[in-house]
Amino acid sequence: MSTISAQLVKELRERSGAGMMECKKALVENNGDIEVAMEWLRKSGLAKADKKAGRVAAEGRIVAAQANGNAVLVEVNCETDFVTKNPDFVKFSDNVAEIALKSGAKDVDALKAAAYPDGGTIEEASKALVATIGENIQVRRMAHVANNGVIASYLHGGRIGVLVALKGGSDELAKGIAMHVAAMNPQFVRADDVPADFLAKEKDIALSQMSDKEKNKPADILEKIVSGKVAKIISEVTLLGQAYVLDTNVTVADALKKEGADVVSVARLAVGEGIEKVEEDFAAEVMKQAGLA
Repeated sequence: MSTISAQLVKELRERSGAGMMECKKALVENNGDIEVAMEWLRKSGLAKADKKAGRVAAEGRIVAAQANGNAVLVEVNCETDFVTKNPDFVKFSDNVAEIALKSGAKDVDALKAAAYPDGGTIEEASKALVATIGENIQVRRMAHVANNGVIASYLHGGRIGVLVALKGGSDELAKGIAMHVAAMNPQFVRADDVPADFLAKEKDIALSQMSDKEKNKPADILEKIVSGKVAKIISEVTLLGQAYVLDTNVTVADALKKEGADVVSVARLAVGEGIEKVEEDFAAEVMKQAGLA
């Protein structure tokens, strides 16, 4: 059969759960016979692999790559901590980081569509890896930083990744600030970045926590008290306002000022952020890894 209809591909995709390209290939290889194509997908492990795509993948690695004023972070997820040490998974995730850097992909969808060294796309390579390893594998997020000046990348245990770009300053300072961001996870870079609704909410909270006696103070005194409380919160949630982890006697802003530097951009990814993970006991995890669950 020279032509495979889109409807036939759609039907096989719905039945098998495999990707569109895999379904088309299966139909081409089997002369458009959907039953034989379904069996072909099952034998190749692709149908089984896509069924696993619905399982929670909250473990994984943050990987980084950097060259020529550009740096990237990519989060590649799997289901269990066991797989993060698997050589095939490690190789795949490292390759994905290098491809993210060299391809110029601006988002995860573009990255998944990028060419993989062994042929096909990253998306297709991840499906093949699912079939080999037996767990859901997802390229979930990426971050990109470009800068004419200093860029530092820091990976903490493969679970947290940070990129920091500076105007001025040294590689050592940028690396230190990247370590700080990994440890403290500031919500914003500077006070000007804090949204008005965040400030309004903190102001309401500060007022609600005050005693009746404090609330009865003159309006100007009351405003100073509330502003002081909000300013303290701002220093806690902003990178420049926080005490610098490598020298807690100064703030990050002080450390930057000492070298005449400023922050251009910051990116931070941590494995599994925002994923609701189903808690499992160790025995269940081992059984899953062994293919017994």
